[in-house]
Amino acid sequence: MSLLDGKEEVAEEATMTMDERKAKLEQLRAKMRSSTKANRASLIEESARAKMTVRDAARLERQRKLAEVLRTQAEAEDRGEDVERQRNWEWTIEENDNWEKKKARKARRADYEFHDDAHAARRRYKKDLDLIKPDLAAYSRQKEVVLGLAPGSLAKSGSSSSALTAFDSSGGQVVPSAEQLMAAESFYRDANTLLYADNKPTEDAIDRVVGKINKDIDKKGKFSRKRLNEDEGDITYINERNRVFNKKIARYYDKYTSEIRASFERGTAL
Repeated sequence: MSLLDGKEEVAEEATMTMDERKAKLEQLRAKMRSSTKANRASLIEESARAKMTVRDAARLERQRKLAEVLRTQAEAEDRGEDVERQRNWEWTIEENDNWEKKKARKARRADYEFHDDAHAARRRYKKDLDLIKPDLAAYSRQKEVVLGLAPGSLAKSGSSSSALTAFDSSGGQVVPSAEQLMAAESFYRDANTLLYADNKPTEDAIDRVVGKINKDIDKKGKFSRKRLNEDEGDITYINERNRVFNKKIARYYDKYTSEIRASFERGTAL
């Protein structure tokens, strides 16, 4: 059947006139131009998408969010509603309290001026406290040993009491043993405790400390105030604009003034 169809197409092409052949050729050329145009458009789009950096993507995302906010405000104004009141309905009381605390903490830390070393150390300490994530599971295990409880009992009950007194099933008070007293002395230490340097940190804790130190070193290196072009020689400028100006002047006049400046440096100038 396919062989007969092929013979019919060949016979039809043989009977086509010159105008029909030109029309068919023009049709094929139009299809080729449209496919070439589509391929070029897809190629340009793919190239632009590959050139888009993370910063460009973040900028587009901010623009999209801003457009949504403006559209929401316009729709609310058309309906005669308060945008801020409608937006506050989406927040819970806990989230609002956390946001107010964050704003207050940010306002307290808004003083970036250097006062003294103690103030700078306190600011550094407060920032480091935000990165601390206490291991509550390990704390509960140590507390269970001190109180003489079964493993996992504090984690199940969610108790946060710091009392050393324990009670049995009948309600009577259980007298702590000598091991529990020693564990309590080690757990609740004060100024009179003679125990020290007996805590062995875990590998994860050591890795966190090392990572924090490396992060501080990298941050200090990035925000160093050392000028990048100090190796060029003497500093003859007061700002970046003046440095560029002096560089342009030196490009044209250094060949005339180099001998005079060398004489001044040697102390042999007249």
